[in-house]
Amino acid sequence: MTSSTTWTRVVVDAAATRPDPALLRQLVAGETAVVVLRDLLPADAFAVNRERIGKLLANASTTEYVNGALTTVGPYLAKYLDRTDDYFADADAAKSMLDTVEFDLDGQVRTALRDAFGLGSVEPASEPDGRLYSPSVVRIHADGVRNPLHNDNIMRDAKGTGIALADLACQLSCVVCLQECDEGGELRIYQKEWQPADEAHKIPGGLGYDEAVVGGVPCHEFKPSAGDVYLINPTRYHSIERVHGSDRLTMGFFIGFGDDRLQDAVVWG
Repeated sequence: MTSSTTWTRVVVDAAATRPDPALLRQLVAGETAVVVLRDLLPADAFAVNRERIGKLLANASTTEYVNGALTTVGPYLAKYLDRTDDYFADADAAKSMLDTVEFDLDGQVRTALRDAFGLGSVEPASEPDGRLYSPSVVRIHADGVRNPLHNDNIMRDAKGTGIALADLACQLSCVVCLQECDEGGELRIYQKEWQPADEAHKIPGGLGYDEAVVGGVPCHEFKPSAGDVYLINPTRYHSIERVHGSDRLTMGFFIGFGDDRLQDAVVWG
């Protein structure tokens, strides 16, 4: 097992240095915990979009679980896998709502990632019939909220649904920190992929897994600052620690590649 001293983050000053495309392969392979891109966009891009999304926070929806809650602007696919028609309808509605305030941070980040890593394309995912996935989701972690230990794997979770994303080769996640909290809110990511036996640790009726599932596994902790753009492999177990003070406000999307060339990507919320 890789030691905790090597399961760590890589920080890149994206305004001065082009990130090594090999970093994406390291994330996919589980060799790097977090890739942090500082100054990927000008500071005003974050400031303007933070003000724009602020106009819509009253429209956020909350999904309650026995051990927590998820509050978002825009739909997240994992909630809809048993009713994907509803997801696409809600994705269209969210896009219309975001367009009213000209929120365009997701598009700017996609373009910046494409250029920074020399990718062929980074575009919102779509179905063969033209239905578009939501290109991002804004998450609000208020004072006292913790996002329990979990993992995200659309290839596993969407198996049998018939949606195109189930056929992807691999999945990463991009998170943009719009506002940092006063204390807490750290990402904790573990060097462990889900295994079928882990279901014994699933929290009934809840979100995620009991902490025992990652006992003894190398863990890396990262607290983002406003303006940070960071990439992780969400198929590894991760959590967001309890937030204190100001809301932890992020925009995020998953990144999928159809093959191991890691050249053309699709994104969804």
